[in-house]
Amino acid sequence: MPSKKLSNDGRPDDALSLHTNPDLEPEPYRDDAADDDTPDIGDLPPAYTDDLIPQPDNFVSELKPFGVSDSSNSAAYYINQRLDADPAFLERAVNRWAKTPPRPFVQLRGTHKEHKETKDNGKKRVDVVDFDIKIDLTPYLYTDPKCDRAWTSMRTVENTEKTHRGTVWRKRGAGAKQDIEVGGSAKPSLKEWCHRYCASHARLRSFRVTRTVTGLDNKLLCRSLEALVRQTNYRGHLSITFPLEQNAVEVYSDAHINHWRLTFWICWIFYFTLLFIFTWPALFFATKRYAVVIVEWPFSRMDDAGRKKYVSVSEESWLLQWNRAVFKAIMAKRQGVLDQQDLLQSHLPDPEVDTGNRAIDGAVGLLAAGVNAYAEVNRRLGWGQDR
Repeated sequence: MPSKKLSNDGRPDDALSLHTNPDLEPEPYRDDAADDDTPDIGDLPPAYTDDLIPQPDNFVSELKPFGVSDSSNSAAYYINQRLDADPAFLERAVNRWAKTPPRPFVQLRGTHKEHKETKDNGKKRVDVVDFDIKIDLTPYLYTDPKCDRAWTSMRTVENTEKTHRGTVWRKRGAGAKQDIEVGGSAKPSLKEWCHRYCASHARLRSFRVTRTVTGLDNKLLCRSLEALVRQTNYRGHLSITFPLEQNAVEVYSDAHINHWRLTFWICWIFYFTLLFIFTWPALFFATKRYAVVIVEWPFSRMDDAGRKKYVSVSEESWLLQWNRAVFKAIMAKRQGVLDQQDLLQSHLPDPEVDTGNRAIDGAVGLLAAGVNAYAEVNRRLGWGQDR
């Protein structure tokens, strides 16, 4: 890591850059020679004035993520030199990423344990999945999905919140212990945080935008869905979770080490050779992190009168819509994501088979009756218990 240069008063140059003001105009040109005490232009942080040549916003839309965190697509990673050097461009990118919603799911997973024989005639206890279904709640974050209308809002972290502020460890902001009413400092805006990130001299740094879902009563959904599952007389191990995909965007500085740390096969080499024991701590302490932007997507919110207002539907209305689809999916031991087609079919009567051949129709009808009878027996006697 290169050492930071110090200003005349002994402070790092990037400390000076925290006070840059994009509204200030540069000094007028003078023909006389510069004073001897004028600092060298190479020692100054970049000037954050307006772009001399306006860049179209379509370049922001063409930004492609360098990668994603894992198979659940929970976070997208970006590496772009302009995001490191142009705070106005970074701000436009953040505003565009804020328009993409997180993807909240409700996941119901049922398992039980069984003893299975091994190749050496032994037995081992394994987990068997009885059902594993997910339902996407993203459409309910919009008042009008066709027009992309929602109650979303973006904010920067408060001074009292513990988070990464261009630091290795989480910390509170300046003036956090002061009373706001007696003159506490105002929190930095998005523009100022973008300036701070781009002005930083740290070779390894990251800027994170976090997406959250607010106003969703998870406890109410858990209680209601657990009662629904138990109505099937399921006796296995039930897990109800609320995974959140696309919950973050993280910008990494354009450095070779950051390229390597986000490359899948390089990471696995370090895992297999156990080199991560030495490299991961070094990366942790060398990376300056900014986790200062939060985009909130409400499922509901309180109005001025203290009443709860829903963006689309309430939790109770959602349960009334989906309870039949969830019930049928559990009895069918489904695994996967339930969609609108499953919702529509759950409210329709079972279709009659009519192939034109009585023998085939009779066989299919007999098979369907057997499946229904088996499901009904399981429902009465209980199913999914450990064996």
